[in-house]
Amino acid sequence: MSAEPGLAEAADLFKVLGNESRLRLLRLLSESPATVGRLTEATGMSQPLVSQHLRTLRQAGLVTAERRGKEVTYQVADLHVTHVIADAVVHVQEPRGLGSAHRHELSEESA
Repeated sequence: MSAEPGLAEAADLFKVLGNESRLRLLRLLSESPATVGRLTEATGMSQPLVSQHLRTLRQAGLVTAERRGKEVTYQVADLHVTHVIADAVVHVQEPRGLGSAHRHELSEESA
């Protein structure tokens, strides 16, 4: 049985996104590029923890880093990811019954 192309990679992406701190960093970086220092201030996380999460996000190709002298500025590499996060946040804030009603409407449309 062959897997659908891209599913394994999507699962890996969701593993990286499955951390609230990394989601917060991505949300902040989607607003504007930032340094570790700015991200530390904005989140209240320690500098080593912010750096560790940024390393994970860089390895996953979700953020890029640009060095200017001693300072490194991080930014979101792909806006698709910010849309996925925004959609997920909207989804979890929807009333529980709305999802099943919407699925019902979609199944009636396709019939």
